[in-house]
Amino acid sequence: MTSSSGLALKNIKKAYGKTEVLHGIDLDIALGEFIVFVGPSGCGKSTLLRMIAGLEDITSGELFIEGAHVNQLPAAMRGIAMVFQSYALYPHMTVYDNMAFAMRIAKEDKATIDKRVTSAAEMLQLTDYLYRLPKALSGGQRQRVAIGRAIVRNPKVFLFDEPLSNLDASLRVQTRIEIANLKETLKDTTMIYVTHDQVEAMTLADRIVVLSAGIIEQVGTPLELYSKPANLFVAQFIGSPAMNIFNVELLQTGEITRIKTQNGRQFDIPITSLKEIENQSLTVGIRPEDFCLAEDSSCMLSGKIIFIESLGEVTLLHLDSNESKEPLVVKLPGIIDKQKGELIYLKTEREKIHLFNEQGKSLLY
Repeated sequence: MTSSSGLALKNIKKAYGKTEVLHGIDLDIALGEFIVFVGPSGCGKSTLLRMIAGLEDITSGELFIEGAHVNQLPAAMRGIAMVFQSYALYPHMTVYDNMAFAMRIAKEDKATIDKRVTSAAEMLQLTDYLYRLPKALSGGQRQRVAIGRAIVRNPKVFLFDEPLSNLDASLRVQTRIEIANLKETLKDTTMIYVTHDQVEAMTLADRIVVLSAGIIEQVGTPLELYSKPANLFVAQFIGSPAMNIFNVELLQTGEITRIKTQNGRQFDIPITSLKEIENQSLTVGIRPEDFCLAEDSSCMLSGKIIFIESLGEVTLLHLDSNESKEPLVVKLPGIIDKQKGELIYLKTEREKIHLFNEQGKSLLY
């Protein structure tokens, strides 16, 4: 380990009695990197965050922060500041006192406290609210106070546990922008952010860690996970609406690989050889936004419209198709002049097709 590393997790496991919830997490996070943990409820992302913070014991494995082994180090001595979903502000204290509290406990001098609090308040546009109580603030302002309370401690690592989930849509956008600006301002501070919101993950993260059932499915930049998912789980978890999937039959391999849908339509995919997966059941994935309308003669898939979501900038068409068990979802730009019950034909570019083997592993990347 070197001090240039922000965090390193080596085979981290967590068990409650005989129930193991994290199954050996290995992850290196660079100094100053913004990492986002995503995954379904119960996948272990908040537990992992709390273990980094020192709020949960590590069952086995090793945790390093800037090169120092911290498994047995108390939470208060890890150089970590955590921003919770619930704000956790003291209701009887002003904004200033909430932000200054931890420094006063640490016996910082008054001049240092005042400098850090006023600087953080200016950064978060809280200067006009320093002497108000939390009850006089909006939800977004309270969350900024919680972030400011973390900033003034000059932490090595920021931990955010779903900090925007209690805010309404417009406040989430505003506060997300403020966190993005904070990331630019505090370039040398490592940040780890837990969320279930894909927009937050895709817009804030340097890299995203996708977790499922206590293991890491894939780590990569937002665009890597979107365009090159390692497996079927990541392919369907990243992106909204989720990727469409359906089973296909492999017809031939070589310079051109050809597959056949359940309806008998054949099309080529950009793979040079699939000899290692002959006689396997294959799954094709196509994102809703990668479809376009086609004539019957050139179509890849077809289906009858069972539901239309006209959102102005885009239209979502839900199709009943024999190709898949679940309705196909098609995302088209603008307002589409189609009616419920209408049969439509679809095509996509070969490069937009994802292919997975029986184990759900991507065969393209």
